[in-house]
Amino acid sequence: MRLGHCTLCPRACGADRRTGRGFCGGGALPRVARAALHQWEEPCISGTRGSGTVFFSGCPLRCCFCQNYRISAENFGKEISVGRLAEIFLELQAQGAHNLNLVNPTHWAPWVVEAVERARPALKIPVVCNSGGYESPETLELLGKVADVWLPDLKYADAARAARYSGAPDYFRAASSAIAEMFRQTGPVRFGADGLLEKGLVIRHLVLPGGLHDSIAVLEWIAENLPLEEIRVSVMSQYTPFYRSGEFPELGRRLSSYEYRRVLERARELGIRGYMQEKSSAKEEYTPPFDLEGV
Repeated sequence: MRLGHCTLCPRACGADRRTGRGFCGGGALPRVARAALHQWEEPCISGTRGSGTVFFSGCPLRCCFCQNYRISAENFGKEISVGRLAEIFLELQAQGAHNLNLVNPTHWAPWVVEAVERARPALKIPVVCNSGGYESPETLELLGKVADVWLPDLKYADAARAARYSGAPDYFRAASSAIAEMFRQTGPVRFGADGLLEKGLVIRHLVLPGGLHDSIAVLEWIAENLPLEEIRVSVMSQYTPFYRSGEFPELGRRLSSYEYRRVLERARELGIRGYMQEKSSAKEEYTPPFDLEGV
């Protein structure tokens, strides 16, 4: 682990994480806000019993609409050892989790990989890396050692929107390259007899108010650059204006039915396969309580 000069995300902030924190808020020990069964992922991941979800604190991005802002921006959580993290993974498996779902592992990649390797061979469920898509080649190589399923966001195609809403004008360049590498690592989606995903790539895209044209650009890039029959795409309507929407007036409303319908129509025209939320899915209940459960 190169703790003295961190380059785990594309920001490459160079923080000395032995004595301080990086741009992401990460220090020398993993910080976790919640570890519990979670029912609100895509059906092929949540299944009937739930996904064994570990919510890591901090984030390399600064998304003004983040539903998990308490842990991503405010860095709420508890520092734990790598040994304890490995124990948590096995505890979730014992609770009946269909998979191990690592939410925002980017800036904790070396610690996560070590913990998964410690938990094996007792850890037998698939490992899902659930990220914002803003990855460096170094981190992809690390997490690729343990990831069975990649579940990245592809938030924007437009650099100006990425800069305004996530503080990352290079987002699309980094995320599109990362997603291509994720597919190279996992290959085509593979489902078990129970319909649950065992291996592969699922790309998430949250449609934002006023983002119709950018959302369509994201879907068109996917269709032009990846084999649609071998991946899945999750188009989401759950945006809820409650975090920093007051600072961004254009985001101070819910997604309109027209905007979402047009995005779904384009997805169907392109032949995109996957999951499309109902318009009524814009609810704050998708955000779990961050109360250190299971930590």
